[in-house]
Amino acid sequence: MTVPASRARLFAQLAQPFDLLVIGGGITGAGIVLEAARRGLKALLVEQYDFAWGTSSRSSKLVHGGLRYLKQGALHLTRESVQERQQLLREAPGLVEPQSFAFADYPGRKPGKLMLNAGLMVYDLLAGNRSRRYDKADDFLLYAPHIARQNLRGGSRYMDAKTDDARLVLRVLQEARLHGAITLNYAPAENLLREENLLREDDCVCGAQIRDAESGTCYQVRAKAVINATGAWADRLRMAIGETPKLRPLRGSHLLLPHWRLPVAQAVSFMHPLDGRPVFLYPWEGATLVGTTDLDHGDINQEAAITPAEVTYLLQALDYQFPDLKLSAADVLSTYAGVRPVVNTGKADPSAEGRDHVVLLEHGLLTVTGGKLTTFRVIALDALAKVRALLPDWHADLTPQPIFAATPAQGRKTGLPPRLAARLSGRYGTRAEELLALARPGELQTVATTDICWAELRWAARNEQVVHLQDLLLRRTRLGLLVPHGGAELLPRIGMLACAELGWNEQRWQNECEQYLALIASHYSLPAENAA
Repeated sequence: MTVPASRARLFAQLAQPFDLLVIGGGITGAGIVLEAARRGLKALLVEQYDFAWGTSSRSSKLVHGGLRYLKQGALHLTRESVQERQQLLREAPGLVEPQSFAFADYPGRKPGKLMLNAGLMVYDLLAGNRSRRYDKADDFLLYAPHIARQNLRGGSRYMDAKTDDARLVLRVLQEARLHGAITLNYAPAENLLREENLLREDDCVCGAQIRDAESGTCYQVRAKAVINATGAWADRLRMAIGETPKLRPLRGSHLLLPHWRLPVAQAVSFMHPLDGRPVFLYPWEGATLVGTTDLDHGDINQEAAITPAEVTYLLQALDYQFPDLKLSAADVLSTYAGVRPVVNTGKADPSAEGRDHVVLLEHGLLTVTGGKLTTFRVIALDALAKVRALLPDWHADLTPQPIFAATPAQGRKTGLPPRLAARLSGRYGTRAEELLALARPGELQTVATTDICWAELRWAARNEQVVHLQDLLLRRTRLGLLVPHGGAELLPRIGMLACAELGWNEQRWQNECEQYLALIASHYSLPAENAA
């Protein structure tokens, strides 16, 4: 396979020594490499598949304070989450957006009006502003008109936030590269390098063998410090240095339905009638997102996909809260499943396991895992505080800084519609103007029924290290989730754009289409049992 010149140039830089090697290209790794690079470290991030390939493109896409963690007594986690949510709302409008949540009140349903409002009061205090309110039934139905009306007494509303999780990762990586970091996808770390530590009886990790998955070429990368930020896969590297597993991979599966079949302006949250677990649904990227399950995943080497039982579970929840809509599997637009990296404490109920992050320094390998999408900056700074032990000459100030560089408003200069201007500014930051300059006539038009414009596809193909078609349609953009059948009908036009920007010939394009459509069928569609 021919490797593009830009990719070859990046790999050519691996001969130099690095201060920091970060293994893992999800939100945790992205946050770490950004905070390290802006503080002067020569930093390299490698990812075995694509950036945000794992959990960080398959989360519930909520930037939230973790209201349910108050019930578990995790006040510190809620406080951190609320503060970081507010920071992201300030810095990245158009990427991280407020989302109102509605929680209906029925006699006998948990958590009950008094308990919920007590939790929301604490939530507001931590955020420094009041968003909660309680409405009687008639007023509440104005916000959630399709919910079950029998015995409805009213409901509570409060504010949280949502995002495109993969795009958040990509924007953080973009920021890291502006500070000098090198980021490589499809670059698995296949072996850790070790050297004798004269101060200890064992040896310490001092780098890794990195393989270019496209060319097959291997590189020996040396680094003063190595961070394992592989999330749910973190035990793989830990076991390579002789440590015992600590993680309990938990699968969270989701459905996406066309907005017209499940029309909601608010997020609606409620407890599942079978097990009392929280279920939510909210408008996302022009569709309605429904989640989530919380089950032991088992084999971490098996890529996560929704099971027939999980489809049934989520549809039962919808029928319970929206009985008049008569929703069924036939209404499902797409599915996806992610694996949460949760530290195993042996609890019988997976949902009872803590969601805080952990940092472990073992044989010179610093492992960072667990935690929430919302708190990636907190996690990154905690990791860098621990990595000081491996970098004795590094004395950078770890006081939190703004996550993103200030972005000029796009609408004033271009005459773009305000919604599109905010979208592009939020997703592409300081490079939004370059994206607009690259757009060809008609490419600021949206694709199908989505908010994605054609110019975003061109920009990503040219500038965002796209290697495969799935990178373009499942992570750089989310067309694979938002258009029926993964966007199969759009592939001819996408092909003209992608082949021109990526230098693919007809045979390569056909191979990419076959692989992509097979992936959509196996991991982003209904299982055969539910689709029948």
